[in-house]
Amino acid sequence: MHIKKSGWPILLLAVVFSCVLAGCSDRDDSVNPVTPDDPNEQSDGQDGLEEDVEQEEAVELEEVTVYRIGLLPDTQGGTDSEGQAHVALHPMREVLKHQKAAGVNMVVALGDLTDHGSALEFAEWRSVADVYAEQGIEFLPVMGNHESSYAYTVEWIDNMRDVIPEDAVHMPGYEWVNYYVVRENVLVIGLAYYNLPVAFEWIKQVVYEQQDKVEHIVIASHDGLIGAKYGQTREHIVEGTKEDNWVYQVQPQIREFLADHDVIYVQGHEHQYQRSLIAAKTALNTLPSSSTPAGGNYRMDSYTQIMAGNASYKGYEFRYGERDLVQMIVSQKNATLSNGSEAYDVNSSVLTFQGPRVDYVSYFAPHVASSNDASEAFEADWKLADKFSRTTDRCETVIYPDAIPEGTRSALVLQPEYRTNECLAPQGGYAKLVGGRNKTFNRTDTRTRDMSFTPGLSRAETLNDLMRLSYQWLFQYHENWTPNLNSPMRAVPDYENEELIIPETTIDLKEHVTLSWLPASADTVSDILIVSGTQNQTGVYQDDYGVLKDIEVDSGLAMSRTDGGVKPPVVLPQTATKSWDIGNAVSDRFVLSFAGPEGADESLLLAVMSGGQWQALAEETCLVASEWQDRFLSAAPERAAGCGEQPLAGFDPAQPNLWWAVLQQDAELALVQRASLN
Repeated sequence: MHIKKSGWPILLLAVVFSCVLAGCSDRDDSVNPVTPDDPNEQSDGQDGLEEDVEQEEAVELEEVTVYRIGLLPDTQGGTDSEGQAHVALHPMREVLKHQKAAGVNMVVALGDLTDHGSALEFAEWRSVADVYAEQGIEFLPVMGNHESSYAYTVEWIDNMRDVIPEDAVHMPGYEWVNYYVVRENVLVIGLAYYNLPVAFEWIKQVVYEQQDKVEHIVIASHDGLIGAKYGQTREHIVEGTKEDNWVYQVQPQIREFLADHDVIYVQGHEHQYQRSLIAAKTALNTLPSSSTPAGGNYRMDSYTQIMAGNASYKGYEFRYGERDLVQMIVSQKNATLSNGSEAYDVNSSVLTFQGPRVDYVSYFAPHVASSNDASEAFEADWKLADKFSRTTDRCETVIYPDAIPEGTRSALVLQPEYRTNECLAPQGGYAKLVGGRNKTFNRTDTRTRDMSFTPGLSRAETLNDLMRLSYQWLFQYHENWTPNLNSPMRAVPDYENEELIIPETTIDLKEHVTLSWLPASADTVSDILIVSGTQNQTGVYQDDYGVLKDIEVDSGLAMSRTDGGVKPPVVLPQTATKSWDIGNAVSDRFVLSFAGPEGADESLLLAVMSGGQWQALAEETCLVASEWQDRFLSAAPERAAGCGEQPLAGFDPAQPNLWWAVLQQDAELALVQRASLN
């Protein structure tokens, strides 16, 4: 995808970030610039600027755009004693209140707005949405299966035509069902349930027409290719109908296209939260990215898929598990209020776009409401569950948990160490990770499911045929040279009952770690590096229904290890909180190497963005004058008294522009003049 060059001044970008951080966050976290709990947060990002700013600066500031998109998951509310279906008003109100406080410009409603598509339900949904629409929030609703199965198209159009943006461009033949808008530098495409393959050619045309005008693409639909319970690949390919090829013939091309264009794909339907990378080829062939001398930085061959969670009165358990052939899960949480689970979750997620940068935060709040009765109203106690920050100029890798059985072949990508190749800064220099291990990771169980076939009707004619399709499209076939870390037997034929069993198993989540660049600001000598993805897991372990287990005590399920055994309990670092709330999460220790541009000298210090200002990562008296040595991770070099509480950091005396630091959090870093930090 062609990336439009940004014309906004980076200094003013820093001003806006400082404002957002100072006004919105109670955490010292520069890569999480949106904390939606503050109702005073403004969507234009300009609140708090001095009134006497010079006219020239004010004109430039208008070019700095912040655009926020909130994700509203399924809001179906079930039926009452008289059989009338309703919208889940209590969770819906809490999500929209939360997103209004975050300053969202648009809310994408991800389908299943209703349970039965009735006029009463549409009226209920509108009664909540219209309150926020009148306050300036735009809505982009997509049709879910509960609309397409119950409501006539005329009812959908009658109730949604003045909700869908007036300037939306509709897909011919699918007007009011598939459409797109461009907002600032973001292309947002909305698709109805099951319409991703149907609309694929139109999507390509739209992207090619708009790609020089935008820097980010969001595709929103009710469902997607790869699911947690559902997924078009399982439903229409593996268990699909013979010669019914509407998904089969385009599925690989869709994955390749979404990966090529760095799409963020958001969906509902699954009533649980999940973020994962979907591979254009296969997971074991999705190599970490780096740079080449001629081509510069390149991304991984994958796209981001976000299942936005739940805002309804029902929750789903984790069925089938990770589709490990093409999927790498980095965040997973569900709550079902059943089988030992004591609550549902309501989820609220926000994407913030600013120039080439995107910041994402996702929150959850437990509740036990199951109807719209006034007595079941609740005030959500929001906790941060997931986040990332990245730009279009980045390198990235998947860091696997440090639980890979000894002797497992690395297969190019099965890396538990924080090690990357060089990621080139725009104006010279580079950054890379050079040490540390992923010892703090989340774990989740799945439940046993089965698949079936009907000869002459199904694509699969035999049980072995069904197993073949499962391994061709969903699961990684286990061999020593292509290890499956979830189980050596992901699909097991039950010949007696003519069913294919997908056994329950235990899955360890991965980390998606990115090194992203922003151009230097007036306050920095080097370009600005954003390190993201190291703090998203805390050592929490849940079963398939969302019941907490203890990863340090409880073994995983049978056949969850490559040798056919169980995943054993693990010993977590003392910093692991084992909490779903990552607001105070600490990452495993990892080592960053940072090379400044040519000509950088001793007048510079490695600084970190903290509280909207650049601060020295460590005091000068605490810096180590030595090149990085791996032994420093286990035996830190001697430093001056009082330096023990400061990050371990240093520089290579032979190369004054080459710095290193041992970090335990995501960070935003750059080289700055020492004098400016005094």
